[in-house]
Amino acid sequence: MKKKLLLPLLLLLVMSVISACGNKAANDNRADSVSSNAGQTANSSTNSDTASKSNAGTKTYQSEYGPIEVPANPKRIVALTNAPNVLSLNGTLVGVDEWTNKNPLFTGKLSGVKVVSPDNLEKIIELDPDLIITGTDTKNLDKLKEIAPTVAYTWGKLDYLNQQMEIGKLLNKERETQAWIDDFKQRAAEVGKEIKAKFGDNVSVSVIETDSKSFYVFGDKWARGTEVLYQAMGLSMPEKVKTDALGPGYYTLSSEVLGDYAGDFLVLSRNSKGDNSFMKTATWNNIPAVKNKHVIEIDTESSTYSDPTTLEYLLGIFKTAFLQ
Repeated sequence: MKKKLLLPLLLLLVMSVISACGNKAANDNRADSVSSNAGQTANSSTNSDTASKSNAGTKTYQSEYGPIEVPANPKRIVALTNAPNVLSLNGTLVGVDEWTNKNPLFTGKLSGVKVVSPDNLEKIIELDPDLIITGTDTKNLDKLKEIAPTVAYTWGKLDYLNQQMEIGKLLNKERETQAWIDDFKQRAAEVGKEIKAKFGDNVSVSVIETDSKSFYVFGDKWARGTEVLYQAMGLSMPEKVKTDALGPGYYTLSSEVLGDYAGDFLVLSRNSKGDNSFMKTATWNNIPAVKNKHVIEIDTESSTYSDPTTLEYLLGIFKTAFLQ
């Protein structure tokens, strides 16, 4: 009788052990599976973070030549052109062209920045740039592209505001750029309205430059304040200037015919250290704008760009000269 009872008990014990072993194996398998999935998730997360960081380091800029991968926030810029546009957005320059370097408006912003040119590629390489900005007609353009991502602009293809916006896009500063554009246009237009209210809606202005040997009269997009006066303020251009200078941008003339191109006001761009003997001639002093003391002098070296810093500088000069 005891043997009959013992056999079922032994059988039940064996089945319990087998069941326990099976449950442990299943639990171990589930644990391994969870651990494996967790590892895959962690690896996937790490890879995603790495990709995100990589994407955050660069961006695609739509250049004239097509899309270019550039630094999202460049820290070592060599600007062979458009340096004033970069400086106006507080871009970090390590190399700059000689003309910007000579400009009095930017002297304080170029401490430690090297003067470079496309003729000396070794000097540019030494600066280890992460971005190069230049013109489409720049010498050694293909070699510059081998040094760092290079963005080239065609001079004059964009107007002065759109050119600044392109630099804003390139430097990841579109919002600041658009805010400045909107504000500048409004302020300049208001000054234009005040000038017209004071001198008449048809008041005209000419922009003339001299290098002591020749004279030039400018259209509406050749720096020297032309964008401010004609485009932003909406002041009138004398018909003779429209005919000869508006299309090509500027026109060379002799001192004898200066009066034919003079408006009610004359903006005279010249180097303060240059020869100004022409200002003592009868030809000059017989021009109505000169007689009426309607001559506004600007420094050539400070006025040959159309970036925000230069435009603000010239807007201040014009507002004072016309209205005070």
